[in-house]
Amino acid sequence: MTTFVLVHGAWLGGWCYKRVAQQLQRAGHEAYRPTLTGLGERAHLMSPSINLDTHIADILGVIQWEELSDFVLCGHSYGGMVISGVADKIPEKIRSLVYLDAFLPENGQSIMDITNQGAAEMRADAVQNGDGYKLSPIPAKVFQVNKHDAGWVDAVCVKHPLACMEQKIVLTGGCDRVKKRTYILATGWTPTPFPPFAAAVKSDPNWRYITIDCGHDVMLDRPRELADLLLTAV
Repeated sequence: MTTFVLVHGAWLGGWCYKRVAQQLQRAGHEAYRPTLTGLGERAHLMSPSINLDTHIADILGVIQWEELSDFVLCGHSYGGMVISGVADKIPEKIRSLVYLDAFLPENGQSIMDITNQGAAEMRADAVQNGDGYKLSPIPAKVFQVNKHDAGWVDAVCVKHPLACMEQKIVLTGGCDRVKKRTYILATGWTPTPFPPFAAAVKSDPNWRYITIDCGHDVMLDRPRELADLLLTAV
């Protein structure tokens, strides 16, 4: 049996991994799909104080209190920032890291530094639509979510804390100590900010590089295939 910790991206919640978790559990594995503070069913906790460190602490808390070790840690989109921060602190506990169409930051970078959505645009949205500290969800059609799920996704996504995008991550090299690392690039949508991160590791012998032809929300468009890919990352 293998344990998986599945970290969602911005505006989403642990709900987005339900189908993938079910696939893993049916195969006899254990899957955790925590929701980050201020999002999903924890939206009532939204506050201006939530930042990237908060979300890193969320996942570290699950790992500590569930007494997890030798597990696969997967992060989708913004979740790549979160799992990078987690892996930097406890690389010895992680069997494998999986970046699922995700940001792969270097030390000192923020989402605003590495995304194609400008900082001024984000801050303007927060001021106009989010009480100065919340970002409006990007419509599902932008991520080319499948037609069956697109309306549902738009209905359940919530605003995301702006500070998570502004805060620069602090990395000390811990991620490099995780022996198994995989990057999964979703190639079925444009424009996407993620190909440069995939290209950076594509030829690195320390990484496994995989493409999947679907929209950005792979866990919704291809849950069974994603579960299979996660199992190969073990």
